[in-house]
Amino acid sequence: MQISTASINALLPQTQCTRCGFQGCLPYAQAITNGAPINQCPPGGQALIAGLAALLGQAELPLNPEHGIEAPRRLALIDEAECIGCTKCIQVCPTDAIVGASKLMHTVIHAECVSCDLCVPACPVDCITMLPDYLGNDAQPRGQFTAEESTSARSRYEARNSRLAHQSAEKLATQAAKLAQLRATL
Repeated sequence: MQISTASINALLPQTQCTRCGFQGCLPYAQAITNGAPINQCPPGGQALIAGLAALLGQAELPLNPEHGIEAPRRLALIDEAECIGCTKCIQVCPTDAIVGASKLMHTVIHAECVSCDLCVPACPVDCITMLPDYLGNDAQPRGQFTAEESTSARSRYEARNSRLAHQSAEKLATQAAKLAQLRATL
């Protein structure tokens, strides 16, 4: 019996971190559907591997260390005094958890941060650090993503992609209109 990509994707944490070697959770789910190993997701960790093994009727494997280690969730923190407002972190954040404007300070919406770490290497002034995520409990960093958190992250990711696609289409339409206007004057 073929398991759907949507069923597999529903189990993934939706961090879109690319640590699995794919460009996000959906491409990894598609790869799993086509036989890729189920042990490539450090954010999902052993709990995810167990869930995927049960869903797919496969043996549970240990997390592949080539893709990272299982660790408590972390949150991005921007040193706002050092931020130059370049927007590079905003451009790579898969869930629009970073807000700000060009040449102005940026900040992270901590409740929306998915611990992907993609903003850290994007920052040219190294003003972003990843700190333990204590949003859920003052005593312990938050553990694995709940189904509700993954669903919310997926929704934010899809909304971001939809917004970017709409902006790109608008830009292309504007360029086409300008080109048509230029051709008309020749």
